[in-house]
Amino acid sequence: MTDLGNAYQLIRQYIERRMANTGMPGQALAITDREKTLHVTTFGYGDLSSREPVHPALMFEIGSIGKSFTNIALMQLRDEGRLDLDAPVSNYLPWFEVKSRFKPITAHHLMTHTSGLPAGTDIGTHGLYEAWALRHCQTEVAPGEYFRYSNVGYKVLGFLLEELDGRSYADSIQARVLDPLGMENSHPVIGHETRKRAAVGHRPFYDDRPEHRNHGMAPALWTEYGVGDGCQASTAEDMCIYLRMLMNEGVGPSGRVMSAESFALMSHRVVETQQWGGAWYGYGLTTADVDGHTYLGHGGGTTGFVSAMIADLDEGFGVNLLINGISPSFGAVPMALHILSLLRADTGQQSISSSPPGPDTNVVRDAEAYEGTYSSSIDQMVVRADGGRLLLDWRGDEIALEQRDEDTFYAPHPDLELFLLEFGRKEEGVAEIFHGQDRYVSGEAPGTDEPGCPSEWEAYLGHYRTYNFGLTNFRIVSRKGRLLLIYPPGWHDVLTPISDGSFRIGDDPRSPETISFDSLASGKALRVVYSGCPYYRTYTP
Repeated sequence: MTDLGNAYQLIRQYIERRMANTGMPGQALAITDREKTLHVTTFGYGDLSSREPVHPALMFEIGSIGKSFTNIALMQLRDEGRLDLDAPVSNYLPWFEVKSRFKPITAHHLMTHTSGLPAGTDIGTHGLYEAWALRHCQTEVAPGEYFRYSNVGYKVLGFLLEELDGRSYADSIQARVLDPLGMENSHPVIGHETRKRAAVGHRPFYDDRPEHRNHGMAPALWTEYGVGDGCQASTAEDMCIYLRMLMNEGVGPSGRVMSAESFALMSHRVVETQQWGGAWYGYGLTTADVDGHTYLGHGGGTTGFVSAMIADLDEGFGVNLLINGISPSFGAVPMALHILSLLRADTGQQSISSSPPGPDTNVVRDAEAYEGTYSSSIDQMVVRADGGRLLLDWRGDEIALEQRDEDTFYAPHPDLELFLLEFGRKEEGVAEIFHGQDRYVSGEAPGTDEPGCPSEWEAYLGHYRTYNFGLTNFRIVSRKGRLLLIYPPGWHDVLTPISDGSFRIGDDPRSPETISFDSLASGKALRVVYSGCPYYRTYTP
């Protein structure tokens, strides 16, 4: 085998640079081929408070990588003749109901995220009520027609597994996946014993605004979790055992974990997705063509962890990357893809560089296009270009804007940190800036062309919270006569009115996600129901 020492050195340099630039707490990396683990290395801290270093035996939550664990157990039941993937799920779970004018939802639809169900809200730490409450959900598209990621769909699969296997989800995954593979340093569900052996998960210090490196990290909420959408904890090396089984088409160290036919079904290309910049989804596994090579794997995320498990099936390398923090800037999957490119380069496939992918957020392409004076009825923003940077003059302070997306910037200033700055364009060019509820228009005088929203919607504007450990809070603002739901990272969905007085989240008519407002007092809605999960008005802006 080719000596990969040069690649390992560049990988370390790359990861250390990424950690310094983003504030990742710690991570574990393991690299494997089809026969054995080649390399394990760790970085940073398993607990920022105690400064305990990450070590190879430390467990990490793997998030949605665990969806394939659920599917492997179900495929074994298929091999045993106890599950028909194309039969209605309600044949096995009579309590499973969905409002629909279409054909019934099957296990195949749930496994491929083509059921038309909502994403899920983590309304409870177990998920059984959330799955039962799908009877109140109205699907808007026939199953099998398009890809829409649904965690609650996989929770249903976990309950289906329990029903057919006659034992708990934990016992089934232990017996059907972990034990046959010899994964002795993995837990089938996250419980108190897991916490003793696991890294501490972290999330950005502020949970209500776009993250920034200077904000730092705080410990994430810990909770027991044991549901089919991803509830396992493992070490990087144990995950290499699992990845080798996938690279060997379902064959583990002690023989087949599932039939060749079942593995082919799990990894086949059912529906096209935008994951990894363009890929295909099967049964809990993503497949993509990257630089002429076939990649197979999945990413994961929980309230305090992100992860990636990806194999280059042509080159015969696999990467497991486990990070004990969650943030939009961490990007475990892009990191794993870049690490695979470094491994492939060291075998002579391409030029080799440790430079991380992605643009410099401080350099703005066509910065001059944004220059101008933008005014509201009470304030003013002056934007000017300076050698590729974009500077904002705000209330006597000069702020260097950081680009987050096309026409979207972060302003590191206490007055402006709750929302991103979003530049709006008209035919003549950039014409306005939106910051949350506020609008600044180009020129010296504020614009008067913005339509107002219906007066009854004024009661809905505000900041809402819940004890949901996934999406903790969001804000509702009005913009040009429409309501927007702004998520903490800064991106937003338009709220589209529907006939019953509620709103569809987004403007895609196929979406099952809805939101409604109720409990009015003093002209304000006190409660919001987001796809079945209640949120309550809070006192902060």
